[in-house]
Amino acid sequence: MFTGIITGVGRIAAIHDLGPSSSYGKRLGISVPDGYLDDVGLGDSIALNGACMTVTTLDPAQQQFTIDISAESLDKTAGLTEDGARINLEKALRASDRLGGHIVSGHVDGIGTVSHFAPVGESWELRVLAPHALARFLAYKGSITINGVSLTVNSVADSADGSEISINLIPHTVENTSLGDLKAGSQVNLEIDTVARYVERMLQAGVLAPTSMASMQSTYSKDTAE
Repeated sequence: MFTGIITGVGRIAAIHDLGPSSSYGKRLGISVPDGYLDDVGLGDSIALNGACMTVTTLDPAQQQFTIDISAESLDKTAGLTEDGARINLEKALRASDRLGGHIVSGHVDGIGTVSHFAPVGESWELRVLAPHALARFLAYKGSITINGVSLTVNSVADSADGSEISINLIPHTVENTSLGDLKAGSQVNLEIDTVARYVERMLQAGVLAPTSMASMQSTYSKDTAE
């Protein structure tokens, strides 16, 4: 489990095929900042651009580790096949860690496309077009993970092409993650909020009837008004 708080920015240093065809997947060599691997062991989980991966080899002297990624994972994620690309890293959450972002599983739900990324005053506005399949999980002020970073949705605009979400990025986030490398047309990994996933499932199963949801909303509105 992760929280969407990036613990380092690495770089794809090498890409090797695991077999004679693309169906075998690939082995990625990741270079990391000095000292990043001091508390990392073989078999540990590290999220790469939001996708949970397993450390298969370690080379602390060279500040590198490798992961093996299946063809299916490569097909369902973005940003992991470009040699030299910077990627966001997050080590798995420990019981003693602070939950600074939100609960993140490291399982990518879909790939979005950056439609706009530009400075606005002292911050940056990032707009991403998400697939139709994720539309029902996106909400104003809700949480979403973009390339492994826990972020808050400022607005949602549904269209025939999908749902465009707007995110405000502070300078610290732009400077300390790989999000600053994005541009219009870039593809990004998206993971929806775990709570939204379970609410959707309960609605499908009839556990939360529409009338019950309306009653909850009415009660909440009354409480906040008081």
